[in-house]
Formats: sequence, structure tokens, C-alpha cells
Amino acid sequence: MTHLLHRAIHSRLPVAVRGEGIYIHDSEGKAYIDASGGAAVSCLGHSHPDVLKALHEQLDAIAYAHTGFFTTDVAERLGDRLIEDAPAGLEKVYLVSGGSEAVEAALKMARQYFVETGEHGRRHVIARRQSYHGNTLGALAAGGNEWRRTQFRPLLIETHHISPCYAYRHQHEGETAEEYGERAARELEEKILELGEDLVMAFIAEPVVGATSGAVPPAPGYFRKIREICDRYGVLLILDEVMCGMGRTGTLHACEQEGISPDLMTIAKGLGGGYQPIGAVLLSGRIFEAFEQGSGFFQHGHTYMGHPMAAAAGLAVQEVIRRDGLLANVVAMGEHLADGLAKRFGQNANVGDIRGRGLFQAIELVENKETKAPFDPVLKVNAHIKREAMDRGLMVYPMGGTIDGREGDHVLIAPPFISTKGDIEAIVDRLGAAVDAAIGSTGRT
Repeated sequence: MTHLLHRAIHSRLPVAVRGEGIYIHDSEGKAYIDASGGAAVSCLGHSHPDVLKALHEQLDAIAYAHTGFFTTDVAERLGDRLIEDAPAGLEKVYLVSGGSEAVEAALKMARQYFVETGEHGRRHVIARRQSYHGNTLGALAAGGNEWRRTQFRPLLIETHHISPCYAYRHQHEGETAEEYGERAARELEEKILELGEDLVMAFIAEPVVGATSGAVPPAPGYFRKIREICDRYGVLLILDEVMCGMGRTGTLHACEQEGISPDLMTIAKGLGGGYQPIGAVLLSGRIFEAFEQGSGFFQHGHTYMGHPMAAAAGLAVQEVIRRDGLLANVVAMGEHLADGLAKRFGQNANVGDIRGRGLFQAIELVENKETKAPFDPVLKVNAHIKREAMDRGLMVYPMGGTIDGREGDHVLIAPPFISTKGDIEAIVDRLGAAVDAAIGSTGRT
């Protein structure tokens, strides 16, 4: 009997009692490889001694000070570090407690920017179908995950969605990757003109799509075209790097690989590595100047923003990543993971696509590889894979609704940055066994 309202009311969850490196141990003595970092969170694994030391030291100094009265040295130092490493043009940091909070804040910043600059009519937000931007109402409205949105639709603000950049499903035969990227990006311009070019506030997108579609990278040139369109019509570009950012794809920020900078960027997950709840919005100098020269404040706030313990965790995690050269390991182990997945699943009749960047990769499951036809959602292939993986001591992140919110299954893999070749090989081996068992149990191989 539990008094907690768990995510799935009828599930019986193991009790986590200890974390060490890439493993989580439960109360029955079983060890699980954390091959998804929870939800792409635990970038340094568990119980990293340098992060624990930083948290102990901060707890001994001061655990909490409300930002309406004080700033703290540790929060200021985290801000310095984030801007030192930020894409060009991002000059200020707004600290919050997670990804959904960061997206909510970014949407409000976009609106307030236009109020401060006298463009009061700009109110429309454009996003992409099959995106995910968080579970609070504003973030949920921006996102394109229909399964999460449907029952709450009457409560959501009006938003607008264009097609995802999803080559496996939407690139035409005979169309080059660059041509597809250009075509997908043009939908943004068409939507802006449809809504009214002086009424659109922002476009929000994940550089590499995470949970909803499974590590879907953009086509070459797609985001450069998106940046150009936003600039042409005065629309703010918000990049949601909550899941794909902070080193997960092999560069600190995923947009570095696209050669662009956003006006607003949201980060979380890998920022604090799960050691404390933390997120942030990085904003451009021009947005800050509009606030500074206008009302003089950002009309928003949360009780725990800039929390000293969270800031200490975030700073320690980022210092370890830099000191230990872990981005290079993400690239190297990402290549090893991609090779391993290709060898294990490349000839699998039920794996239609293998994709991703760095230590942020996925496989998409299909019933028919030639036609790309998905499994019937009634079979719950993703749930079977999760169960089979947990039975084998492996945590991965399977999801359904990959294609349109209802059909399609994928498995997201996002192991810690400290992973070794042996760790990656064990992950691929256990995942292979789990996929074979799960699909075999459906009788649809």
C-alpha cells in the first residue's frame, strides 16, 4: 500500500536504494544499467564524488535564500559559466527548477519582449507536431505530443503547429536531405504568412527531438533556413535543449552543430545531472535590453528559482564535464553506440530506423521494414520492451505514438557521459535481447 500517486497507478515499481556510476540498485539487490539517464538526465551517472562534495559544502554554507531578497555566489558563478560557454548573442541566464518551468518562462519572455518594444499584437506561438516542451499548461500547449495534450485541450492556450523535420517518415523518394530540409523549413514561412507576419511571436523547436519521436536529428541546413525565416519576419527563435542539450549530442549545445544561435534557449536535465532539480533560460542581449530599458523587470518568478543547492549541483556537474573532457567521450562513445546498434539491429526486420547524435540515439520499431508500417498500438510494443529490458537489468526509454501520437514505437538510449566501451556493449546486448523477447511475445515478427 502506498500513499503516493504514482505515474501508473496499477504498476508495482522497484524501490531504488543506491546509485553508483551507471548503475541503480533496488531494495532486492538487483542492479540496473541506467542506459537512459532516467529521462536523459543523469549525465554523470550516480553518486559522483565531486558533485556530492559540492552539495555538502553548499549545505554547510546556506541551503536557501529567496531571490526576491538575495543573490548567492554559487548562482552567480553558475550564470558566469553558462554564458561563457553559450552560443553567440546569449548574454543572460534565468535559473528555474526544471525544463517545463524553463519553457514557460521563455514563452513569457517572448511575449514581454514584444510588449516592451511596442508590438502588442504579436501573440502567436508556432511549434512542430511530434514535439515535446513540457507538461505545464503553456509548455503543453506549445508541444505537439497529442497523447499528452488531448484531455487538457480545453485548458490550453491557442498555438499552431507545422510538420516535424523527420526524414525517415517525411522525406520524399528522390529528394535529397538538403532539399527535404528546405521544404520542411518553408512550412514555417507559410504558417507565419497565414497567421499574419506582424502577429507571430515565436517559433519553438527541439534541435534534436527527444521523447516524443526518439532522437530525430534535423536535415542538413534545416535550422539555418529556420533562423533566416525568423529573422525575416521578426519572430523570436526559441530552442528547447532541455533533453538534447548540455553535451548530450557531443557538443555542449546541440545548436552548435547547426551553426546557429537562438534568441532564447531552454536547458535542464544535463545541467544538473539529476543531483538537484534545475533548469534555465538563456536569453539574448536584445531581449534583456528591452526589459532593462522598459519596465525594468521580468514579470515572472518561482519560489525556488536560483536555489543555492541546485546551483551548486549545476556548477559542479558542468565543471566535471569540462575538467574531464567528457564531451570528447560523448562523441567517441556515441560512435561506438551507433556502430553497436547498426550491427545488432541493422538487419532486424522490425527495426526501421537507427538515428541520433552522440549519446542520444534511438531505434524505431516497425512491423514491416519495407513499407515502414508500424505495429498496431494495441500491442503496446514499447511497454513490452521496457518490461523485458528491466527484467534484464537495463533502463531504456521506450515510447509509443512516435509517428502521430498514436501509432509507432521507439526506444530512446541516453547513457551517462562517463560510459565506457564495455558499458555501451552491455547496453546494446541487453537491449537486443529485450527487443527480441518483446516482439516475439506479440507473435508479429
